[in-house]
Amino acid sequence: MVTQHFKLNVQPFGVTPDGGFLYLSRTHREAIASLLYGIQACRGFAALIAPPGMGKTTVLLHVLGLLRGNARTAFLFQTLCGPEQFLRSILADLGIDDQGTDVAQMHAKLNAFLLQESKAGRQVVVVIDEAQNLDEPVLELVRMLSNFETPGKKLIQLILCGQPQLATKLASERLTQLRQRISIIAKLSPFSAAETREYIDHRLKVAGAVPGNDIFSWRAYALIAARSGGIPRNINNLCFNAMSLACALKKPQIDSSMVRETIEDLDLSTTGALIHDAQSRTKPRFLTGLRSLHSWLYSAGIALGLFLALGLLAYNEIPSRLAPQRTISEVSDVATRESKSSSAVKEILREDLDDQVVSPDAPPKLGPLPPEPTSVETRQQSGTAPFSKLRPARVKKRADTEGIQSSPETPAIRLLPEDLERLRHGQISDPRPMHEDPAKNGAAPKHDQVPTESTPQRENR
Repeated sequence: MVTQHFKLNVQPFGVTPDGGFLYLSRTHREAIASLLYGIQACRGFAALIAPPGMGKTTVLLHVLGLLRGNARTAFLFQTLCGPEQFLRSILADLGIDDQGTDVAQMHAKLNAFLLQESKAGRQVVVVIDEAQNLDEPVLELVRMLSNFETPGKKLIQLILCGQPQLATKLASERLTQLRQRISIIAKLSPFSAAETREYIDHRLKVAGAVPGNDIFSWRAYALIAARSGGIPRNINNLCFNAMSLACALKKPQIDSSMVRETIEDLDLSTTGALIHDAQSRTKPRFLTGLRSLHSWLYSAGIALGLFLALGLLAYNEIPSRLAPQRTISEVSDVATRESKSSSAVKEILREDLDDQVVSPDAPPKLGPLPPEPTSVETRQQSGTAPFSKLRPARVKKRADTEGIQSSPETPAIRLLPEDLERLRHGQISDPRPMHEDPAKNGAAPKHDQVPTESTPQRENR
C-alpha cells in the first residue's frame, strides 16, 4: 500500500542488508577501499569497527561482491561457539569435508585447501561478523589461522567485523599477539544532517521515486536527522513509519508533525508509561479504595503519634511551670539564715576543738605527773585545786551531763578524772570549787573534808 500511495517500485527502507541500496558516505568509501587494499596486499588481518546499525554487514557483502570470481570467500556470523565448532564452520563454508575428523586433521585439510587455491591464483577470504562475541580461546584459534603462509604471502585473509566492544577486547594484554597482526582497521561514522538527507533521497531514488516529487518536507528531513543520530538503521525505521502514517492519512507529503507522531510512537519510555496507566485503569475499584484507605490510616497513625508525643512533653513541663516561685527577698532571707547557721556551727566546732573536751568515761591519759603536795596548805599555796574553772558558755553541756547545775551566775565546771574518782568513792562531800574565796561565803574552809593522799597511791593510778 505504501509503495502504491507514493508510486514506488519497492520498499525503500527495508531491514535487510541489500547492497543495491548502499549509500557510500565518506567513511563508507574509506572503509571499503581500506578492506580491499588489505586483501589485495595479502596483509592477513583487517578489522572493521562501527556502532550498531551503521551498515557493517552491507559493507562486507559489498566487498565480497567485488571479490567474486577472484577469491574463495566465507562469511561467518555465528560467533557464539567454541574453537572446534568455529573451525568446522569455516571448513563447511569453504566447501571442505570435515566428517569424522579431529582438530589436527581439520587443520591439515585446511592447509591443503589453501595451498591448492594459492597455486590456482585465487585468494581465500574469511569474513567474521559480530566478532565482539568471540571468546578468547576462539580468538586465539583465529590468530593461529594466520600461520598458514608461504615465504612470500599469507594463504588466508581474515576480516574481523564488530562493534566498539571488539576494539576494547583486542586492546587487552592477553590478546597482544592478535592485535599486532591486525595491520588495517577501518571505521564507520554516523551521518551528518546533509548526509542524512542524501541517504533518504538515494534510497527513494533506487526505489523508483519520481524526480521532483518531494515525499519529505525540509522540516521533516531536519527532524529525522536530529532524532536518528545519523544511524542508518534509525533513519530507516523513522522513514518507514512516517510513510505508513502518511499513507493512512492519505497525505501526499510527510511533514514534521507526522515525524513527531512517529517519534512518540517509537519511544519505548512513553510506551511503558501508557501501559502502566492502562493497567491502573483496568484494576478493580475496590483495590484502589483499599489503597486509599491504607494511605489515610497510615497518615492518621503518624498524626496521632505526634499528638501523643507533644501531650507527654506538655504534661512533664506543666508541674515545673506551676511550682511556686520564691521572691528575691525570700531567697535573700533563706541565704542569710543559712549563712548564720553555718557560722554558728563553725564557731562551736572551733571552740570545741580549742577546749578539747574529754569524756568522763574515757580512760585518763598516762604520762608524767607533777609531785602532789602532801598537805592542803601546800595545795592552796601552789594554786592546785581538785577542780578546774572553765568558761560557762563552752562547758554548759558537759556540766549538765555530770549532774552539776550551771547558771549564768554560777560558772560551769569540768571535773578532772581524779576528781570524778573521788566523788564516786564518797571522798568529796562538798563539790564547791576549792579556789573560791571563803570570805565571800562567810565561813572558813573545812580542811578536814579534803583528805590527803599519799604519793604512792597517785602513782599507782
